Amino acid sequence: MAITLDRAVGQRDRGWLSFLLASQAFWVLVAVILACLFLSIATDSFATAKNLYNITRNFTFVAIIALGMTLVIITGGIDLSVGSVLCLCSMVLAVVMHAGYGIEVGIAASIGTALVAGAFNGVMIAYLGFPPFVITLGMLSIARSLAMVASNNTVVFEFGPDHDTLLALGGGAWFLGIANPVLYMIVLALLTGFVLRWTKFGRYVFAIGGNEHAATLTGVPVRRIKVAVYMISALAAGIAGIIQTGWLGAVTTNIGAGMELQVIAAAVIGGANLAGGAGTASGALIGAALIEVIRNSLGLLGINAFWQGAFIGGAIVLAVLFDRIRNFRQSE
Repeated sequence: MAITLDRAVGQRDRGWLSFLLASQAFWVLVAVILACLFLSIATDSFATAKNLYNITRNFTFVAIIALGMTLVIITGGIDLSVGSVLCLCSMVLAVVMHAGYGIEVGIAASIGTALVAGAFNGVMIAYLGFPPFVITLGMLSIARSLAMVASNNTVVFEFGPDHDTLLALGGGAWFLGIANPVLYMIVLALLTGFVLRWTKFGRYVFAIGGNEHAATLTGVPVRRIKVAVYMISALAAGIAGIIQTGWLGAVTTNIGAGMELQVIAAAVIGGANLAGGAGTASGALIGAALIEVIRNSLGLLGINAFWQGAFIGGAIVLAVLFDRIRNFRQSE
């Protein structure tokens, strides 16, 4: 892991070509481009403006949450609760606005809910020593149950006086015809990339994943950083929930079900190491893009949609295998 940490911190001293060729995210991007070229030739509907618009908009929700998940994975943790937290935050937003409150109050309540859920996960893991898998699996069930309680397990599709504002927030295209969710994703990715590469917080995140014991000995506030990354992960899920509510125009208690697997897959495929110490914001976006291209291509090629899980699982295995081979070569 020390090798991984040194590589992450010292990227600026390496040549761009050698860095790209050693980057898993780069090769995944190549795979995305090749898949898009193949589908453009093999089908008549892939390269249409409508289909490309849907692809870019659809993968943004997974990508936004994958940005937060990447930070968690870099520290050597995991967050299985993001799909349910998205559901809970979406439902809180919908119920609050349905009760007649403005969009500002609804968003504040939704974001507050996300931060509380993330803080609970982080404190239980960092201060009480619970395994991340156990705590976040518990939160997966708790959050979705609370969403059912908040809505009495009904569909909420009326959002009070700011109904149209919320729909425009999530489903509009305010800049050059680019879907709003895509713009939000780009801004959040740039912010995450900046934090990871140029801030002390980002260096601490990599240090914890590289060697937590050594990070503690060198004065890194490990517990506080761990709480922070789980709060960021939940916050990303909450933001995605707000945007997706505006995009769909309705909230059900099934929203976000199984999303945690796609999010983890996007982060891992994009180069995040499940053992900790490696990961990038750009990799999370590229991994999410590959998953969406796979999902989209199955229908266009007439392949049974049930194969989606097999393709994504295979991509995860190949990504981990690639990382293991790379680490083995560098350790020699």
